[in-house]
Amino acid sequence: MTTVSRTGGTSVRAQARAAFETGGEALTRLVVVLLTAVPGVVLPVAAAVLSGVTTAQFLQNYSPAILAALLVAAIAGSVVAAFLVRSVADRARGQLARWFGIRLPATYAPRPELELDGRGHWWTGYTYHRSRTVAKYAQLVHWGLRDRTTRAELLWMLVNPLLVAAVVGPVAVLLGLGVVYILSGPVTVNDFGPLSGRMASILLSTVLGAAMIVVGVLVAPFAVRMYAEAARRVLDQDGRASHAQLTRRVAELTETRADAVGNQAAELRRIERDLHDGAQARLVAIGMTLGTIEHLMDTDQEAARELLAEARQSSARALQELRDLVRGIHPPVLAERGLGDAVQLLALDSALPTEVCVSLPDRLPAAVEAAVYFSVCELLANAAKHSGAEQVWVDILYRAGFLRVTVTDDGVGVADPSRGTGLRGIEKRLGTFDGVLSIDSTSGGPTTITLELPCELSSPRTSTSFAKA
Repeated sequence: MTTVSRTGGTSVRAQARAAFETGGEALTRLVVVLLTAVPGVVLPVAAAVLSGVTTAQFLQNYSPAILAALLVAAIAGSVVAAFLVRSVADRARGQLARWFGIRLPATYAPRPELELDGRGHWWTGYTYHRSRTVAKYAQLVHWGLRDRTTRAELLWMLVNPLLVAAVVGPVAVLLGLGVVYILSGPVTVNDFGPLSGRMASILLSTVLGAAMIVVGVLVAPFAVRMYAEAARRVLDQDGRASHAQLTRRVAELTETRADAVGNQAAELRRIERDLHDGAQARLVAIGMTLGTIEHLMDTDQEAARELLAEARQSSARALQELRDLVRGIHPPVLAERGLGDAVQLLALDSALPTEVCVSLPDRLPAAVEAAVYFSVCELLANAAKHSGAEQVWVDILYRAGFLRVTVTDDGVGVADPSRGTGLRGIEKRLGTFDGVLSIDSTSGGPTTITLELPCELSSPRTSTSFAKA
């Protein structure tokens, strides 16, 4: 019973800590949302007020001064807001991409070119104008009102301040009232004690204020998600983002599937060729030798013994070739001991001194282990052949659902995937698992190649080790 209670308490504390960490991050994001929304509201309003007041002062002796001031203020505010529309929308798109991975493509319709006709009039694609400047701005306004993305950005310019007030306001009120309740009222000496009414009032205010702050922190993540969903709906009214992401994902999966099928077919051809040219040929030769021995047993036993010795050597070589072939398909140490020990064995057999640092809490899926193992094998072979290095370092790290393998050498650098098939083959092999290959290789070295792919752990086996070969 004690163990269960302790485990439950630890779980509750962990959940509470995670909730407050998420709430704190959400509060930071709400502050960022508020600060990024301020220019889109303050600058147009300031321009409108300044221009309106200036116009009213200038025309104060004329009767329509107020109407003129309001008209000038509206025009000035609209012009400033128009200049800020795209930047405000791009800022919201960037926030959605960084925080939630929602990428909203900003695809604008092509704007027609101005054309000058024989009469000297400018054709905007919609209307004619005598002045090129008037035609330019008329075309811009007309195009902006017809373009779906620009219309969505204009709507976002109007919705954003209201949305920020709706999501930030309640959280700010809860936090503000909580602080006020905690700090409210001076503490006097009279009527002060553990059972006094003053102490009970202070205690009640403190508890109520703390509860409001906690509620505000816990509500903040929901407010951020509501802001993100509203922004997505306004800026992506026809679902272009989801459609584009789905199309891109289908294209990626089609390409990686084709690569995987091609690699599998090439691997099968390699195995067939190795069997045909190696072990199969030796086994056929052994069979012919045994037939010759059968005929020589009665006539020339000495020659038969020599052929038996030769057959024994051929069988040993055939067995070794079969073992090498099996090891090339899937090394036994990889299946039995996992990726860390398999890479350490690679380091022992490497032509260069190699340090291996492994931090794997559990076993990885077999397919992922095989892909990473052969990728590291290729990288070590490349370092030995082309880098001119004296030392290689291999770091294998698993954190937060991602396996990250870094291979570094102190060679001459300038590793280029376009100059050979090895790195491109590794990139295709990782692409099957949504993995990526990044290369940092400047002239003169060092060269750092990083493999990163998402994966889940498969079995509860701990493997954290360090080795040097």
